Amino acid sequence: MSRFFRAIALVFISAAVIAGCVPMAMFASSSGAGYSGVRQDWGTFVSSNTVNALCISPKLRFVIWEFEGHFGKKIVMNSGYRNAFHNASAGGAENSYHTKCMAADFYIPGVPKAELIAFAMRTDSVGGLGCYPGRNFIHVDVRDRPRGRRSPVTFSGC
Repeated sequence: MSRFFRAIALVFISAAVIAGCVPMAMFASSSGAGYSGVRQDWGTFVSSNTVNALCISPKLRFVIWEFEGHFGKKIVMNSGYRNAFHNASAGGAENSYHTKCMAADFYIPGVPKAELIAFAMRTDSVGGLGCYPGRNFIHVDVRDRPRGRRSPVTFSGC
């Protein structure tokens, strides 16, 4: 009889370990008025057809999943990858992380920007954070933080 209970315990432990590997972003919602008028590009909601969501580094993808899992809703990307010409016309920095597939500007419908900023500030994998006054989105990049820094490098109104 004890072999039976061991087998049952092993099944439950295995299921718990496997469930821990599934990103909570898989269960994030994309329903509601905030998602009307947006489209998907490579599985990511984008605000316009000029947003390129194809080139997203794995580290940035995991950061996006952290936001989606935490808030239970999908992000809507305003800016993803930019080639040098697009980056210059958007007013981006010359060495922008957008040109390296390591940055995204996004919002989550129904989630106040202040909550996105607070979550980004305590998320270890966020290396840079930009907060633009009067805009509904934040900039997140996955640069390496300077040695000893416990929060993201912040700029533009954070």
